[in-house]
Amino acid sequence: MAMRVGSTRASTRRASPRTRVALVTGAGKRVGRAIALALGAEGYRVAVHYSRSAAGARETVRLIRAAGGEGAAFRADLTSLGAPSRLVNDVVKSFSRIDVLVNSAASMTRTPLSSVREKDWDRIFALNLRAPFFCAVAAARAMGRRGGAIVNISDHMGFESWPDFVPHGVSKAGVAAMTQALAGAFAPRVRVNAVAPGFVLAPEGYSAAKLRQFARETPLRRVGSPADVADAVRYFVRARYVTGEVLFVDGGRHGVR
Repeated sequence: MAMRVGSTRASTRRASPRTRVALVTGAGKRVGRAIALALGAEGYRVAVHYSRSAAGARETVRLIRAAGGEGAAFRADLTSLGAPSRLVNDVVKSFSRIDVLVNSAASMTRTPLSSVREKDWDRIFALNLRAPFFCAVAAARAMGRRGGAIVNISDHMGFESWPDFVPHGVSKAGVAAMTQALAGAFAPRVRVNAVAPGFVLAPEGYSAAKLRQFARETPLRRVGSPADVADAVRYFVRARYVTGEVLFVDGGRHGVR
């Protein structure tokens, strides 16, 4: 069951930059935290979702508040049936509304083809694809006639061959397909777009030598950062005449290499 942690003030005032609400899943660390901080800096009240990173979520909320923003942490295991809808409902109960959803929570698990198991596939897809879908459906319903924006986080691995991450890559390709499908289904009131990051954070166990090699193979000759992804999310939140798009934030790897 989704569980709220922390506190915030509900508001019934007219929508303004300081009354709009953004829910960011997986915001206790890494890319999700960068996105939550960026939206907090934009004036959104931020619902910081986490599953197991309670300390990280509290730190994200602290950083938002330290910068003059408003936020609260919400715990939910999004792989549990019904949890995505409950999470959205809990956020709406606390903040009175939701205007932006960023589906950032994901599992990036190394699964060599020689040893991948059915339960690995199901676990990865439950978090990476099923949860974002049902979060999006619940959020669009909550946005109502007022509308809003949904930004999904895909991955460059969904469009390249990475033999050690096939289930992850397939699930993230599914996120891109889901984005386009929901953009049509939710139009015109809710815009749905996706960001496909390249190498912005190294997977666990990735060597420094491999990291340098990846940078050399990238047209911009460097790896990215979570802030690069957050910038793309902010663009989609603001871009009121854009929907159904997938923006690659990968230093030019996609379509250039």
